Amino acid sequence: MGIDKDVVPDYPMSWQARALIGLMWGTLKPASSLLMRHPLALFGAARLGDLARLVQVPHPAHVSLGQEAFTACGGEWVRCGEGVDERKVVLYLHGGGYFFCSPCTHRSITWRLSAIAGRPVLALDYRQGPVHKLADSLTDALDAYECLLGRGHAPEDVIVAGDSAGGHLTLATLLALRDRGIPLPGAAICLSPWADLTDSPRRENRWQDPLLPESRVRWLARRWTSGLDPRDPLVSPVHGDFTGLPPLMIVTGSTEVLRDEARRVAARAREAGVPVWYEEWRRMPHVFPILADVVPEARLAFRHMSQFLTAVAERADSVGGTAAA
Repeated sequence: MGIDKDVVPDYPMSWQARALIGLMWGTLKPASSLLMRHPLALFGAARLGDLARLVQVPHPAHVSLGQEAFTACGGEWVRCGEGVDERKVVLYLHGGGYFFCSPCTHRSITWRLSAIAGRPVLALDYRQGPVHKLADSLTDALDAYECLLGRGHAPEDVIVAGDSAGGHLTLATLLALRDRGIPLPGAAICLSPWADLTDSPRRENRWQDPLLPESRVRWLARRWTSGLDPRDPLVSPVHGDFTGLPPLMIVTGSTEVLRDEARRVAARAREAGVPVWYEEWRRMPHVFPILADVVPEARLAFRHMSQFLTAVAERADSVGGTAAA
């Protein structure tokens, strides 16, 4: 099974997806347009996020959770079933614009990743704004990855994955690891990655995206890049050189305001010789796999991720067999 491909899944749109997209249009998008206009809104949302950590988000009975601590942050171990391969691991970096959400908000993703990958998932509770900076989030991701290696995990047995801002952090982590000469993970998965934090306008899908207002994405990018070079690859990975990175899977929706960033990341990676499994789902909203509890298309997306991981394993076996011969 090949890795380098473009996929446009052609499933009929479910009524659940139609209903939720309509709800987003009528509630979440207007709310974010109104609230995301002042720095105090970030502090308020961050405080709400802290309170949300106290809420016990339900998860299936066959999923076990455990806490972890690192140098400056913590994390949550997620294991689906009892047959996971403890020699391998997924390092998951949640989204939330670098100011909201946590491992517990993304359990609908992480437990399913554990199921399809057959390994535990470490969902990192990295430091976020507005108190902390992008560099702090990246430091936490790098520390967690190096800690996993220090505990005996082989680099090729680690998968790094993330969504939205976590997709940005995933790409920045890969670039930083390579530049520091640290062995790279076996593969990476980015769901709706936010990859361009420059002040460039996003004209495509600005009216079609049911969730993210284009002007608020730019406003948030200006906040996080204050005092930084927004074209630095660790700030805007879409401007990076992807040479030497492991196979990537990129999943996005066709009407997302961030869709073109995902396309540009795929193009840049392929120019550097990196195999990319790029999927663009018709009319699906931002980070739609998080809706897997209610949306059939979101559950199907995990089947596709499983196919990608199978292709990565087959490729590794083929390369290993060739080297041995």
